[in-house]
Amino acid sequence: MLHLLLFLLLIFIFLIGMFWLKSGLYNMAEERMRGLIFKWTDTPWKGLIIGIVVTAILQSSSAVMVLTIGFVSAGILTFRQSIGIILGTNIGTTVTLEIISLDIGLLSLPLLAISLLLLILPTRSTNPLALSIFGLSLIFMSMRGFEELASPLADQSFIHTLMEKSNASALFSVLLGMTLTGLVQSSTVITGIAMSFVDEGIITIFSGIAIMLGANIGTCVTSYIAGIGSGKATKMTVFAHIWLNVFGVLVFIPFIPDLGQLVKWAAANPETQLAHASLTFNVICSVIVLPFSGLFARMIEKLHGRE
Repeated sequence: MLHLLLFLLLIFIFLIGMFWLKSGLYNMAEERMRGLIFKWTDTPWKGLIIGIVVTAILQSSSAVMVLTIGFVSAGILTFRQSIGIILGTNIGTTVTLEIISLDIGLLSLPLLAISLLLLILPTRSTNPLALSIFGLSLIFMSMRGFEELASPLADQSFIHTLMEKSNASALFSVLLGMTLTGLVQSSTVITGIAMSFVDEGIITIFSGIAIMLGANIGTCVTSYIAGIGSGKATKMTVFAHIWLNVFGVLVFIPFIPDLGQLVKWAAANPETQLAHASLTFNVICSVIVLPFSGLFARMIEKLHGRE
């Protein structure tokens, strides 16, 4: 029971870390990011690049999606302009996973000290940077905690059963990742936890990939909530995000073994393997869909274009 409570506490710390990291970066770059989204989305390719850049800087695909939905709702962006951004956010969000997969957890305490030092400086201009560094230190701390708790948690009968089912069934793993992400509201947290379990050998890389795929669907919950009660264009933007992620996952499920073997070849560290798998999945899906964005837009307009 104690291990489970500590695990829940670490999830809370991870979420707080993501919040402070996102808040600090957002405060440093908000107006510039808004300008980029507004000015450079006239073609799907530009939208893709802007989606990647803005999401990588703000460290939150959900934040960029909510921002995009707000622009569409206000008539600043059209529904079709949003598709390239959506594709870009799916790639940009993998940057966080690549960062936390690096073996730099020992830097968490120095980062925490630096953030506190910046916060006590008399100038307020350093506050956003301090918040970002503070958030990053909390993320590294929680990841180290996940690794330490992975084995004790796996001995718990309920968790052990979940992990066994996850290793035995890709579909169960996808549903597990989707459900947990819908509850936690962060695909990065759930994939990060999966990275720790893969690193400890509790679940296989193939199960970790399936959980990551499910997390990509679960993250659509935030954009769906943001679009409730909005107009036709906003509704289509929300459903475009959902369908893109659902289609991508359904197509990729049969190729989980191939993706697993590919990332095993690309990296020795299991955490890095799963981070690379997330990057590979999102890049392939976005690049494949991008040339057909017009056709995809027409499909969404036909399915969800009615008031």
